[in-house]
Amino acid sequence: MRKVLIHIILILMLFVVYYLQSNFFNWFTIAGVMPNLFIIYIVFIGLFGNKFMGVTYGILLGFMLDYIFRQKVGITALSLGAVGLIAKLFDKNFSKNSRITVMMIIGIATAFFEIISYIASYIVFSTNLEILAFTKILAIEVIYNIILTVIIYPLIQKIGYYVENTYKENTILTRYF
Repeated sequence: MRKVLIHIILILMLFVVYYLQSNFFNWFTIAGVMPNLFIIYIVFIGLFGNKFMGVTYGILLGFMLDYIFRQKVGITALSLGAVGLIAKLFDKNFSKNSRITVMMIIGIATAFFEIISYIASYIVFSTNLEILAFTKILAIEVIYNIILTVIIYPLIQKIGYYVENTYKENTILTRYF
């Protein structure tokens, strides 16, 4: 029952993140660049969820965003699924208690997402390669995501540890008994 409640809460959080991304942060851009809250959301799920939760939510959210905003479906799904996988790899190797570590994870995940999306868009849509403009946008978005992560980290940590305790409480006891 708690796991179902967690999924309902995560889906409600997704609607809040979608609202903030599409409406609120249109007003707060830096040099025309908005933060990507979906990356923060998927990293949060990947860090605190079970093995495939970040990847699953990343792919499903990516398909939803591709369906709503793009002509070709799959680019954002591939990128957000990879971000969920990276978050799970960082969960195994780094501590979630340190803000600096989480800031580093968000920065790497944002850069990875944007680079994969840019390369895939270049291949699929045959867009022009503008490396200098892309690098400027990437740097601003990484910094913006890191700043937002520092601000909302206490909330992420509280909800995240609740999710982690729910999903990982049974596996610890069975390993020793």
